[in-house]
Amino acid sequence: MLCGFAAVIALSLSATADAAGQRREAGDKSSSAKVKAKAKPKAAATKRKSRSVRSSRRAAPVVVARPSFGELSGLRLTDDPLDLHSSVALVMDQDTMEILVDKNAQAVLPIASLTKLMTSVVVVEAEQPLDEVLTITQADVDTEKWSGSRLAVGTRLTRGEMLHLALMSSENRAAHALGRNYPGGLEAFVQAMNARAQLLGMSGSRFVEPTGLSSANQSSANDLARLVSAAYEHPLIRELSISQEHAVEVGRRTLQYRNTNGLVRNPDWAIGLQKTGYISEAGRCLVMQAELAGRKLIMVFLDSAGKYSRVGDAERVRHWIETLPGVMVPTQHADAPELAF
Repeated sequence: MLCGFAAVIALSLSATADAAGQRREAGDKSSSAKVKAKAKPKAAATKRKSRSVRSSRRAAPVVVARPSFGELSGLRLTDDPLDLHSSVALVMDQDTMEILVDKNAQAVLPIASLTKLMTSVVVVEAEQPLDEVLTITQADVDTEKWSGSRLAVGTRLTRGEMLHLALMSSENRAAHALGRNYPGGLEAFVQAMNARAQLLGMSGSRFVEPTGLSSANQSSANDLARLVSAAYEHPLIRELSISQEHAVEVGRRTLQYRNTNGLVRNPDWAIGLQKTGYISEAGRCLVMQAELAGRKLIMVFLDSAGKYSRVGDAERVRHWIETLPGVMVPTQHADAPELAF
């Protein structure tokens, strides 16, 4: 009888153990299901985030360059024998006034920072002290194109240093400060710029401010050749414009500037004066005085389409001058007048 009772107890315990095992197995499956359920929203969120990132990348705005005035007027469609990429070009012998290349040289266009060449002429001819310290103020901050500058408001530099940075590396705040500190202020300075232009016979030119950020600063290649010739008469302007680099002390910092025209560092070139310029309305611009094949030449390139095309055009002219010294490129206008200064 005891044996029978023991067998019953053993069967009961076995059943109890089986039931407990089943409950544990069920609990494990339930826990696993809960973990998976929690993991699914996280995975879904990750997928949504990934799709969002890809979507935002696809939605990035495309920046379209604004057409220049030259492009809008159709000047870039003009052909020329040298296949220049500038809409406007003029190459002239500085001594004889002989025009070697004329491509839309009378077209009046925005000239960007070529403006600073007139700014420097007015400053130098006013004979203001170059060692006078000027301060960059909020008035010098660009509100035309909202361009940046390494000269923070409050920066103090001499007039000579401001002139150096404006000519060599096209520093806009420096150029504006030069005009603002002219006797009578900025309005008087702009009047002086236009008066000097008229005195030089730059009848198609107009200046409204000293930096070139405004597209209302306009001129022609013919007029700019006159300006280059006048600026070349000042040794200081020549020296500063072709300076390869310059460092200025600003507080505890030293700011290193380089010339915006890489040709001044090219041993193949003998440049006596130069200035570059760019705003979207003007395209890439360049004026230079350089000696090629024993001739002093004034070169003007306006509304060049690519970043390096104005330099490429200068190289095309140099190659032509040096390899074909006895051959003249036919001018676009056979009756183009010689310039008299």
